[in-house]
Amino acid sequence: MASGKRHSMITLLTLLLLLGMVVLDRVASQNYGDALSKCLLFFEGQRSGKLPPNQRMNWRKDSALRDGFDVGMNLVGGYYDAGDNVKFNFPMAFSTTMLAWSVIEFGQLMGSDLQYALDSIRWGTDYLLKATKFPGKVTAAVGDPNADHNCWQRPEDMDTSRTSYVVNQTHPGSEVSAETAAALAASSLVFKSADKKYSIVLVNRAKQVFDFADMFRGTYKDSVGRGVCPFYCDYDGYEDELIWGAAWLFKATNERKYWDYLQRNVLYLPKKVTRLVDGQLQASASFAEFGWDAKYAGINVLVSGWVMNSSNSNPYVLEAGKFVCTLLPESPSKSVTYSPGGLLFRPGGSNMQHATSLSFLLVVYAQYLKKHNGAVPCGNVNAEPSRLEQIAKGQVDYILGKNPLSMSYMVGFGQKFPQRIHHRAASLPSIGKHPEHIKCKDGTPYFQTENPNQNLLTGAIVGGPDEKDQFPDNRMNAPQSEPTTYINAPFVGVLAYFKAFPNPQAV
Repeated sequence: MASGKRHSMITLLTLLLLLGMVVLDRVASQNYGDALSKCLLFFEGQRSGKLPPNQRMNWRKDSALRDGFDVGMNLVGGYYDAGDNVKFNFPMAFSTTMLAWSVIEFGQLMGSDLQYALDSIRWGTDYLLKATKFPGKVTAAVGDPNADHNCWQRPEDMDTSRTSYVVNQTHPGSEVSAETAAALAASSLVFKSADKKYSIVLVNRAKQVFDFADMFRGTYKDSVGRGVCPFYCDYDGYEDELIWGAAWLFKATNERKYWDYLQRNVLYLPKKVTRLVDGQLQASASFAEFGWDAKYAGINVLVSGWVMNSSNSNPYVLEAGKFVCTLLPESPSKSVTYSPGGLLFRPGGSNMQHATSLSFLLVVYAQYLKKHNGAVPCGNVNAEPSRLEQIAKGQVDYILGKNPLSMSYMVGFGQKFPQRIHHRAASLPSIGKHPEHIKCKDGTPYFQTENPNQNLLTGAIVGGPDEKDQFPDNRMNAPQSEPTTYINAPFVGVLAYFKAFPNPQAV
């Protein structure tokens, strides 16, 4: 009798355990969905210009409604890049490209959030169309960055100079122009079925802007450096952006000339790139670089998607594989470091941009490998697609709270998240609560206070903890506490994938 009861109890406990595992799995999947929704909502908090009636982050109001008037252009709209009130087109265009790539790869997994993803892309492309309206000119930035950074002021109150920095045929900027072309081309694919007319406008403008970038070559730091440097200088040259732009144009148009451009130029990309790290220029292997200022790994992953197992696979597949091997902890050629808690680190500030963008490439490349029954050889290690997904999922889980501090680094997600992010609009009282104008220096006490921010910038992912997993939650520490559009943009695709497939499995 006792034996029978014991057996029944064990059976019941086993069933409860299995049920709990199922519930936990569902909760994990739902959490990725919640994180995706909030990740997209963040972009509404970064909007510049006249806000639409369906604006959900309603503590933000209209701002910078005369942008571009100094150069006879309408440059109202677009995104503020981070916690300041400047529109830097280079990282903005990259963020738009990554939002578009996220939808291209994983839009079918986004459910009701797909429309918000399309809205976030269109907010970027509508502005980029304005920034490229006149042939032979591309806007590089709007707002005097030094004056802006000298103030702690709401975007709705800005009284600093809204200088427009524009590159042209005599003062070129191939990197910002080619990245803009990439963003327009990638976005044209997103809208191909949803809004065909708009898609055609985007791809035609992408062609025009790419031709300008290629024909009138030069770096924008030499042309409009005072408006973009040192904040978004591109120290590794513009050749990677030209090839990146050509790759997206080939994907968008299937026109042979863009493929020929790729093949003709890719072998001449530099093997080493220069990055600004903690105020010092450092060289690193180009194949492992990807972010707003370096497109090498992105080029190889993107192009591998259509040349894998073909006669055109080199150098793309080989270089993409080398890149993957730099990220795997067990790889003999690993070049990144991991914190004790498991967060990926690359040199320089705002580290979370690396965790999100490199995770995106891992997840995308894993899908390409699956289609071709492939794997990545890393010396004596053979990395299956599921292993790439596991590494990426580890980064996602860390960012969302599975870390030594049990802190979510996405604002508004989970029970514990950063309260004092380096962000002017979030830290200052909203127009609704404080309708009076706040002057340049009058916001300083809000910057210096140890009190939590006045407004919740839901979905914002901050620069993140240090290499020992420590995070001070101090808005004066911009590298760790400032969110950016290019941290969130690639994370959209990653979250969409893990929302649908929360548990990577070997195939």
